[in-house]
Amino acid sequence: MSLNPRLRDWQGRHVWLIGAGHGIGAALARQLRAAGAVLALSGRSEDALREVAGDDAGCMVLPLDVTREQDWQQACGQLLQRWPRIDLVVMLAGDYRAVRAWQLTPQLARQMVDVNLLGVMYGTAAVVPTLLAQQQGSIVLVASVAGWAGMPNGLVYGATKAAVNHFAQTLYLDLRPRGIGVHVVNPGFVATRLTAQNDFAMPALISAEQAASAVLGGLARGDFDIHFPRRFSLALKLAAHLPYRLYFWLAHKVTGL
Repeated sequence: MSLNPRLRDWQGRHVWLIGAGHGIGAALARQLRAAGAVLALSGRSEDALREVAGDDAGCMVLPLDVTREQDWQQACGQLLQRWPRIDLVVMLAGDYRAVRAWQLTPQLARQMVDVNLLGVMYGTAAVVPTLLAQQQGSIVLVASVAGWAGMPNGLVYGATKAAVNHFAQTLYLDLRPRGIGVHVVNPGFVATRLTAQNDFAMPALISAEQAASAVLGGLARGDFDIHFPRRFSLALKLAAHLPYRLYFWLAHKVTGL
């Protein structure tokens, strides 16, 4: 039995993608457009969003900074002036910096917490009243397998994604009984601008298009936790439940860090 409504038919569905200018967000936009969805694209770079929108006259471009509460409220208001409803909101905006303990600064911490965690909370606060009024719709929050257990280089990033997983679980408990779907996406390594900075071998690396397909597959099944690629994410799920002594040894062994 699925934990959420199964989202399979995208024809005419109204989907708001936040973080749609690059990576998984841009790939999702392309696949959803091909499936017949009506799109709104948000992110910091209007030029990048317009490039993704292409010649789709029905696609709305709503630039915003996810760390600014007022940007969320303004964009949501603009959306509702043109759309009859919001069927799906996907929050993909994120920031990543490889940080070891001796590299941590307050600025790095604040930057990733603001984008990866507070941005998600601001966005949720902006859209939930509309979804509740509609008595339908779904929210997708993008976290990471890095949030399942501590990993070298993920000192701040992993902590923010662990918090997003916790936030999504509690959000599900609140909203699913009221008819709203809640999904959390936990990707492994995906080839994007952010992961390009990694100077280590990334196991089971997949493309943004493959990641987008995996997200849509999870939505079609009604999954709460959409994680991929499974050959990597299932092993990591298991490893996260190992005794600490064994997990810490394995984390060093696998990463070489």
